[in-house]
Amino acid sequence: MEDSINPSHPFIGMWVTADGYIRHELLPNGRYDEARGSRKSAYQGSYSITGDHIEYVDDTGFTADGDFRDSVLYHGGMVLYRE
Repeated sequence: MEDSINPSHPFIGMWVTADGYIRHELLPNGRYDEARGSRKSAYQGSYSITGDHIEYVDDTGFTADGDFRDSVLYHGGMVLYRE
């Protein structure tokens, strides 16, 4: 995983589901923080981005991935939009 991502990288920032229930923040330090409903920081971990693909490793060791297409993040069966 990368130690940091360029802070001006186009994918850095907050991504949310259409209903706002899941809020997924990609931080410039290569970490992410995911909130679910009223549960802040439900999941945290690190990520790396290669092209339009993102790989996640949460702090428990669980891995996941996703893809950015047309300004939308498709991750783990979820569709997240840039906030």
